[in-house]
Amino acid sequence: MATRENNSEEIKQGPSRAPARAMLRATGLTDAQLAQPMIAVVNTWSDVTPCNMHLRRLAEPLKEGIRAAGATPFEFGSIVVTDGISMGSEGMKCSLMSREHVADSIELVTRGHCLDGVVALVGCDKTIPAAAMAIARLNVPGMVIYGGSIMAGKHKGIDITIQDVFEAVGAHAAGKMDDQELAEIESSACPGAGACGGQFTANTMALAMTAMGLSPMGVNDIPAEHPDKEDAVRACGAMLVDLVRGKVNSGQVLSREALLNAATVATATAGSTNAVLHILAIAREAGIEFEIDEFDAISRRTPIIADLKPAGRFMAPHMFEAGGTPLLVNRLREAGLMHDIDTVSGERLFAACESRDETPGQEVIVGTGQPLKPRGGFGILYGNLAPEGCVAKLAGSGGFSFTGPARVFESEEEAFRAVEARKIVSGDVVVIRNEGPSGGPGMREMLGVTAALAGEGLGGEVALITDGRFSGATHGFMVGHIAPEAARGGPISLLRDGDLVTIDVENRRLDADVDFSTRSPAPARPIAYESGALAKYAHLVSSASQGAVTSFPFSDTQLQVPSKENAQ
Repeated sequence: MATRENNSEEIKQGPSRAPARAMLRATGLTDAQLAQPMIAVVNTWSDVTPCNMHLRRLAEPLKEGIRAAGATPFEFGSIVVTDGISMGSEGMKCSLMSREHVADSIELVTRGHCLDGVVALVGCDKTIPAAAMAIARLNVPGMVIYGGSIMAGKHKGIDITIQDVFEAVGAHAAGKMDDQELAEIESSACPGAGACGGQFTANTMALAMTAMGLSPMGVNDIPAEHPDKEDAVRACGAMLVDLVRGKVNSGQVLSREALLNAATVATATAGSTNAVLHILAIAREAGIEFEIDEFDAISRRTPIIADLKPAGRFMAPHMFEAGGTPLLVNRLREAGLMHDIDTVSGERLFAACESRDETPGQEVIVGTGQPLKPRGGFGILYGNLAPEGCVAKLAGSGGFSFTGPARVFESEEEAFRAVEARKIVSGDVVVIRNEGPSGGPGMREMLGVTAALAGEGLGGEVALITDGRFSGATHGFMVGHIAPEAARGGPISLLRDGDLVTIDVENRRLDADVDFSTRSPAPARPIAYESGALAKYAHLVSSASQGAVTSFPFSDTQLQVPSKENAQ
């Protein structure tokens, strides 16, 4: 059998492929266009959310760049489930699961049409790692392009984000804010297109894409409505064609060093704990050995040097104006904390950061010699409550240890009602269980609860632990991703109100002052959905300590598929 120059030759060369060519000609393609490399442009556009509503516009210059470089683009749609809208509702169960769906859809459309490369336009946060997961899985020339951050909203002359709206809900419930001010904040927090503007999950993962080489330097930094965005995206189209012609597959870009870079920039910017899940998932898809403990080691040696919300003062557009990702990478490189790697631009990472200017007087990114905090924002803990590990979010918390009595809730809604009723007091450890990847299902984020606690003034006075996860906008002393989760028999399922819980970040421990062997197993909880996508996800999803993926090898002992009879 003759060796093919490109994947697409399988569907367009030879007499037997005349039917396929006939279908392609019906779309308006010429002989010259048929002869060119064929590129998937996967667009997660939607008008349900500002994060993705402008991606339809960005697809046009991207396709122009591909055509001008001598290839033929085909645009396909995928989905987005936006966290900011679904937060606190049943819909939030679909958010993390949507990552798997987007990754699968990119794989299917690229494989199904034998395309030669793929570029994904992404916005709201799960679409970003999903694109990287698919590109890693396919091992084809691929690129991730982030639609960009929203600009700051304004309230009483102060920059605000969606985080401030969630916290305003807590302040309103506590009687600290009236209806009119809550409405004013709601109306002004999100001024237009773009993903949430703090160093929440979308901006954390967009930064990670650049640091691991899957996005060209600086492109993801450009805000959604900035006039330079379209030209930058157009240039990305030509870069991708160069990758296809040079046969530079994702496996030649992704490496262990690339993943270490991604974890380092997430840590140095006090980014979202969701980065732990997503980088682990990308590693699994790429077949790279990368374990959850890497994040603790990186956090201990990497200081926080970016003053970004939710713990800091600034937003992603401010970081762009200050000098952006190149400035951050240069600071970390000078401290010996980054690896020089290949990138999709054709340049090495460090070379791509040369000749980039720092804005005089900027206050967003500081030097590693005088960091904002001496250690990064993640801690990976174990103990009798988390035998497989869990993730502590440290940025914005007052210390590295906390001991208090457990206040146990069986769902996010139950906990939120208690917070609204002001039944949580200083010193409590709020426990939210049955919200893990399988038990939720979907591992919902707890921003409604954590923001309400902050709004009531309890952000630094209580701790919260869960087998669910947190929004990137969460700050305070929070521990999530507890594994095994309650639904799969984890010790968190055996906690009772009043049990003394200790979080000890320095010693990497999460423990209850309980001998769990003396307690009877928790009653079995059936999976909440008997059919459909959520039921399938609940059965297939792996542990949070493995990235909560569904494409994990079925022969691997880490993947345990519960039945309705034995679900704990």
